[in-house]
Amino acid sequence: MTLLVLAAGMGSRYGGLKQIDPFTEDGEFIIDFSVYDAIKAGFDRVVFIIKEQNLTDFHETIGKRLEGKIKVEYAFQTMDYLVPADKIPADRVKPWGTTQAILCAEKVVGNDSFAVINSDDFYGRDAYMKAAEFLKRAEDAEGKYAMIGYHMGNTLTDNGSVARGVCVTENGYLKEIVERTKIYKVAGGGEFEDENGNKVVAPPETVVSMNFWCFTPSVFAGAKERFKAFINDPHREPLKSECFLPNVVGELKNEGKCTVEVIATTAKWYGVTYADDKPGVVAKLGEMIENGVYPKGLWK
Repeated sequence: MTLLVLAAGMGSRYGGLKQIDPFTEDGEFIIDFSVYDAIKAGFDRVVFIIKEQNLTDFHETIGKRLEGKIKVEYAFQTMDYLVPADKIPADRVKPWGTTQAILCAEKVVGNDSFAVINSDDFYGRDAYMKAAEFLKRAEDAEGKYAMIGYHMGNTLTDNGSVARGVCVTENGYLKEIVERTKIYKVAGGGEFEDENGNKVVAPPETVVSMNFWCFTPSVFAGAKERFKAFINDPHREPLKSECFLPNVVGELKNEGKCTVEVIATTAKWYGVTYADDKPGVVAKLGEMIENGVYPKGLWK
């Protein structure tokens, strides 16, 4: 099983390459905890999707210390992958989102079943255990995918807005998912604007996607079709629009091309969307190390 890590973003709101920002006394990053938990769950390969210019930094910091613990490979997300030259605005500086990111890793992933995570989110070991369990039973089934579901109230920050895939579930399966790019923490849960500009407050128990997906390789064909449609959409914003993976999964489900099991996790999510989020995450990781959930020095 492969763990696919989305790490091509530079973390513009955070201010730097947060994927290689130390969070413990021993110099570990959030990615280290993700890979450690994945290994415990039975994953035997990790593929980092990065910008090619960051390869040296990633190899020298993250990749090198994982060697011998798990197979490490890289895929590069580029502006022009699956995008015709005449569709790329001269002033655009960022790639085309998480759907393009996983497509950039298709050749590296091959025929392996895989889970997708963000590089800068701490998901908790229970999430990896449940993802591995699903992938083991779904590896030969095309169009059967899963999403690890979190409660919105457990995924918000006090320091600004976040992007989440807001979900509606039915009998344990995904019925609807919409990527909301600016959700703010409020007293009643999370507040965002709908398609008509109306403010909506979703209760804290609302199920959201944290971009922790479980796929078989059949997802690549469907994602490629949806990404092509996105690129050819004359109404999209040319400089900043992104093809979000949650929206693509929702479209494939609505077209009857897949089912998406929603797997609830008891794990607590921690993330660093903004620099001011870091002290809280550092404290939580330190607490878990002190309590023996993780050893002091993951790779020692």
